[in-house]
Amino acid sequence: MPRHHAEAPFDLEHLHAVAERCSNWGRWGQDDEIGTLNFIAPEDVIGAAGLIRRGRVFSLALEFNRHGPQRGLWGNRYNPIHTMLATGTDAVAGNQDAGGLRYADDAVSMPLQCGTQWDALGHIFYGDRMWNGYDARLVDTNGAQKNGIEKVKAKMVGRGVLLDVARHLGLPHLEDGMAITSADLDATAAAQGTAIRRGDFVIVRTGQMASRLACGEWGGYAGGDAPGLAFETAEWIHRHEIAAICTDTWGCEVRPNETTQASQPWHWVVIPKIGISMGEIFFVEELAADCAEDRVYEFFFCAPPLPITGAVGSPINPIAIK
Repeated sequence: MPRHHAEAPFDLEHLHAVAERCSNWGRWGQDDEIGTLNFIAPEDVIGAAGLIRRGRVFSLALEFNRHGPQRGLWGNRYNPIHTMLATGTDAVAGNQDAGGLRYADDAVSMPLQCGTQWDALGHIFYGDRMWNGYDARLVDTNGAQKNGIEKVKAKMVGRGVLLDVARHLGLPHLEDGMAITSADLDATAAAQGTAIRRGDFVIVRTGQMASRLACGEWGGYAGGDAPGLAFETAEWIHRHEIAAICTDTWGCEVRPNETTQASQPWHWVVIPKIGISMGEIFFVEELAADCAEDRVYEFFFCAPPLPITGAVGSPINPIAIK
């Protein structure tokens, strides 16, 4: 069962040992910039397309607007600012008639990781290095010269698998601070009759987002305490050779963290050392309800990032099709 963490059970020595055991640096050559997405073979994409049987389409994105989850708890992240550049009011007032076309136009300003999004492999550093051993200084004021999100613009397609941990445990949602262990992931997959395969996009449901939406208040969702993956699941991820890991929480891993000697220690390992793409703030409730009803937890998954050159993250609208 998931457990609460009241004290730090491991130190930096253990963190570094796990990081080295799980390191994929050089596995796909010294020039690689896509990491575990290399596990997806063309036949995997073809097989994933065959999972479309009912034509049911689910968006796994939280809508991007000023009511989003950001409350200033993490860095400089804020909710999207949507600005209208031209409106129907302008058109009806005749302000556009000189141009011979009446129209609406708009713009958005937002951090690329303020809502449903991918973390790029240039997002987290391990010491002075990022994924595949590249120098962290290659991410500068001009963006990521290596491991930018644009490098994976045609890679986010394959077999998706939902692991509904909260439902498996008979809970509407996991409590903040509850850690999902490797045993929990395996038990959930077994109960669902779901096999985890090499190259899968694995989506874990904690129910935290649903609980926040139900109460109408985000609170500390984006940056505060949360249920999530235990640090030891980094080795589960490495062992199963999955393509990506996603959750319905802000940061995937459990908070408070399981050590006081590092912030987001799981991130230290999974992004820069394993090289796995991470999806956060996924809305999975409609998909989860459908999976519970038909007992099919696999689907065609497609979630391309915006190919923003040198970006270390990207907003997305992930799609699951059954």
